[in-house]
Amino acid sequence: MAESNALTSFSILVLHGPNLNLLGLREPGIYGDVTLASINDRLEQEGRSLQVKVATFQSNHEGALVDVIHAALGVHQGILINPGAYTHTSVAIRDAIAGVAIPTVEVHLSNVYRREPFRHHSYIAPVAVGQISGFGADSYRLGLHALVQHLRQQTP
Repeated sequence: MAESNALTSFSILVLHGPNLNLLGLREPGIYGDVTLASINDRLEQEGRSLQVKVATFQSNHEGALVDVIHAALGVHQGILINPGAYTHTSVAIRDAIAGVAIPTVEVHLSNVYRREPFRHHSYIAPVAVGQISGFGADSYRLGLHALVQHLRQQTP
């Protein structure tokens, strides 16, 4: 059975920044006990239900994330990113997102605005379609839904 191209034409790149490979072990009181592998599996399942492709990548290295964002041009129609600590420090990731102009949604497991003051500033938010934080691993699912909805609204 052929699927509709309008629904399956989107490919979403999910980027996980530094220390997210330690999910399930790292500060479970803040980040929960769900592993990164579990989040990725859930996103791939959710992608199938939304009829979009989901590709995932995690790195603790800023340059690797920038390289993957650059490589997304012409391949992915949306980016879902949890930049981790780079949220508050990386002009390079911000500039890469702005440079490729791929619609991006920023997500965070914790509510960054209920945490230390230095976490209240995001370099990514001004170049993102939106930001979702504070819903644990569900922030990713909510972000994926919001991004897909945005892309569908932008597609004639």
